[in-house]
Amino acid sequence: MAYAIALDGPAGAGKSTIARRIAETLDILYLDTGAMYRAIGMKAVAQGISPKDETAVGIMLESTDLDIRFVAGAQEVWLDGINVSEAIRTPEASRAASDVSTLPVVRRALVDLQRTIASHQSLVMDGRDIGTHVLPDAQYKFFLTASVEERAQRRLHDLQSRGNQTVTLEEVRADIEYRDRQDSERAFAPLRQAEDAILVDTTDLTIEAVVQTILSLIATRQNPAKG
Repeated sequence: MAYAIALDGPAGAGKSTIARRIAETLDILYLDTGAMYRAIGMKAVAQGISPKDETAVGIMLESTDLDIRFVAGAQEVWLDGINVSEAIRTPEASRAASDVSTLPVVRRALVDLQRTIASHQSLVMDGRDIGTHVLPDAQYKFFLTASVEERAQRRLHDLQSRGNQTVTLEEVRADIEYRDRQDSERAFAPLRQAEDAILVDTTDLTIEAVVQTILSLIATRQNPAKG
């Protein structure tokens, strides 16, 4: 029987890395929803469209082909026939993603795609509103958080490991604080912890410790007698 694990939380909380590890351990699909918003935001900026302009972005969407492919268990994001999986991993794409994610026209289109994927197979999905809006009936929900400083350090390390040696900690911190405001204050499906989600503060925990904590909680839910 297919099931869903929803991981929500602010930027830099470690959701993507943790979701990927959990998916690998459980041998299920990992869907990175943030990558989808990054692709749309990146295209808007590239075309000189403000990622906050719902009318213009909506028109752009009509001629946009966004395809999520899974190759050898890894997610690839294809935008208008081009693999942009690496190109979307920049602070600029991150900020544009935060902007377009506030637009109902974008969220409706991408949520429909996300729900379609989830209806066919068991998966882990991470984002800002997975447990509250995208998959409100997910069997397992977690809300991950961490201090702003810790999240900025993690994001900087991630960017540097991908070859970006010019970005500074101050730039990354400012981007995270901007996204926090955008995500929590948007009118449509804002970032918030679902009432039935388990809060996990990852500030002082290793990735492995968080993964094991979540896997243990899932196992307990699956086997109540062992709890």
